[in-house]
Amino acid sequence: MYTDKELTLRPIVEDDLYRIWELIYKDAQPEWKKWDAPYYPHHTKTYEQFLETKENWIGDDSYWAIEVEGVIRGTISYYWEHEPSKWLEMGIVLQESQSWGKGIGTRALRLWIQHLFTTMPLVRVGYTTWSGNERMIRVGEKLGMQLEARIRKVRYYDGVYYDSIRMGMLREEWEANQ
Repeated sequence: MYTDKELTLRPIVEDDLYRIWELIYKDAQPEWKKWDAPYYPHHTKTYEQFLETKENWIGDDSYWAIEVEGVIRGTISYYWEHEPSKWLEMGIVLQESQSWGKGIGTRALRLWIQHLFTTMPLVRVGYTTWSGNERMIRVGEKLGMQLEARIRKVRYYDGVYYDSIRMGMLREEWEANQ
């Protein structure tokens, strides 16, 4: 568990499942999906369908809850792009719009990056977003990440082509800024 004032990152436990389902799968067209890879379809699930996958959520080291003042407001994760070379990518979603624009995502990612570099022999951490999500690009810049790639006009959403954006940071860059 990692804490910064009222913000806590922690593994997901069974008591969290209803809240996680409510944030991610309850609504057919959630507001957050307009910013989190909207070019991929979102699928709702009933709570019962979601519970069939509960073993994928509980205690998963790669997928944690973001809690603000004791309430889960989002999730933070990592996945291996290529594990043999330790190429890891991160993801974050604050599902409720009232959590946006307050620095929560920046602070959560700062804690997550610290966690990843502390617990794994990584050389680099990064994430992929799209040029329509300017807030996510700014988060990376605030954390000292570099724009590593801009793949032009490969994300099509709502009649417009957007760029795919890769942000990243090397361990030595992280350590130099701490």
